[in-house]
Amino acid sequence: HPEHYRHARWDTAFGAIITQAIMAAVLIATAATIGRLNPNAPLDTVHQLSEAIIPYLGNTWGRIVFSLGILGAGMVAAIVASLAGAWGWGEVTGFRHSLEHHPKDAPWFYGIYTTIIVAGAAAVITIPDLVSLDIGVEVMNALLLPLVLGFLVALSVKALPAEHRLRGPYLWLVLFVTILAGGLGVYGGLNSIPGW
Repeated sequence: HPEHYRHARWDTAFGAIITQAIMAAVLIATAATIGRLNPNAPLDTVHQLSEAIIPYLGNTWGRIVFSLGILGAGMVAAIVASLAGAWGWGEVTGFRHSLEHHPKDAPWFYGIYTTIIVAGAAAVITIPDLVSLDIGVEVMNALLLPLVLGFLVALSVKALPAEHRLRGPYLWLVLFVTILAGGLGVYGGLNSIPGW
């Protein structure tokens, strides 16, 4: 509903800034600590990553903080990705697609939501190399970025109410940023594939 747009914009902006600030803090802290004690240590497994950070927080607190960070990131990602997939399916098919509905009233939504969670958990349990899995998912994300951004721009031009549609110089700015971000995503994704 249009009356919720302002709050949705603030919510999105606030969430994006907070999550990126946390990510930057973790990357900076990790980069500052990993190279000091053992700069040539391999970082090929989750255990090796945790061992690189633990010495600065102590064995107990280091493991607790690292575990909580991994658990929190995984839970947020699992919930957001599965809900987005179920919601998108409901939008396309016309089925009820909201958490405000009881599972009996929205079986497709909850079924798809549960299926995505179970499939993700099965992948994590059965694939032994989680670092490679994570890199593969990020490469896929980078390669799909132009498609996702293109659909978002198309929706903002065609589907929004007329007074909120992108147009004029702002549309061209958004298109430029979209093409730049999508191009960088594809470039980064392809460069991370061995042999490219």
